[in-house]
Amino acid sequence: EGLPGGLEQSLDAFQKILILRCLRGDKVTNAMQDYVCHQLGQRFIEPQTADLSAVFRESSPVTPLIFILSPGTDPAADLYKFAEEMRFSKKLSAISLGQGQGPRAEAMMRNAMERGKWVFFQNCHLAPSWMPSLERLIENIDPDKVHRDFRVWLTSMPSNQFPVSILQNGSKLTIEPPRGVKANLLRTYLSLTDAELNDCKRALEHKALLLSLCLFHGSTIERRKFGPLGFNIPYEFTDGDLRICISQLRMFLEEYTDIPYKVLRYTAGEINYGGRVTDDWDRRCLLSILQDFYQPPVLEDNYKFSESGVYHQINPTYDL
Repeated sequence: EGLPGGLEQSLDAFQKILILRCLRGDKVTNAMQDYVCHQLGQRFIEPQTADLSAVFRESSPVTPLIFILSPGTDPAADLYKFAEEMRFSKKLSAISLGQGQGPRAEAMMRNAMERGKWVFFQNCHLAPSWMPSLERLIENIDPDKVHRDFRVWLTSMPSNQFPVSILQNGSKLTIEPPRGVKANLLRTYLSLTDAELNDCKRALEHKALLLSLCLFHGSTIERRKFGPLGFNIPYEFTDGDLRICISQLRMFLEEYTDIPYKVLRYTAGEINYGGRVTDDWDRRCLLSILQDFYQPPVLEDNYKFSESGVYHQINPTYDL
């Protein structure tokens, strides 16, 4: 609705946000996004995907690369893919830190420093007692003797046990779940290749159902914003849930002559996503949403997933 009494014309965009702030506090964030978009451009409100190659170019064997995690994210898949691009997948050693893993991690790091490998220490926040040792190891790296290909990658939730010197000397990336369905889709499709899309024996059905599955993932992630209106209990659905569903989708399409919608819905809704869901009503809600995305009509050209028609099926003959 426009503002009454000539205010629509006499107030500028910022002043209109002030009025909105008095009337509808819950809509101020949306109005601020529109304002930034109008003043600076659309790209300033769209989350940027972390470009590992850019961060890597600025790094050196003595600067650790630190992923700061937030719930529902896992950068491991991105790093493995990047290692493959850099032809380092055979030279990447990973370990998830926890009780008793310190000596193993230390031996791994010394070996990598000599041979020019990458080490990937996950979940540093779970090994606070070993953090001083890690700090000492990193501080004692001799830039003249260490192999120039050596890199140390770390992941950690924000933690006051994490050594300050590593934070100050390292390159830091925050890994956040994408905001919005579009950003979710972009992130998923950026992690895929054309070969992965077309390798399936039934490539057209695979592409159509993959888009459907990614939209379902985006919707469930977005529902978390709405607290008890989304789900009765907060759940942390992750990219891992989506990845396992993608590999199952491909497997079932190749193994069955007809598309087994019932099996697809069961594995996704009851096991992969549903395995996290502890509330009966939430599970019913999740399965009802999944029903909209995993059903025969989604294979039709231009099938509309939303009433607005903004979200619709894409022509499966297109490339990535």
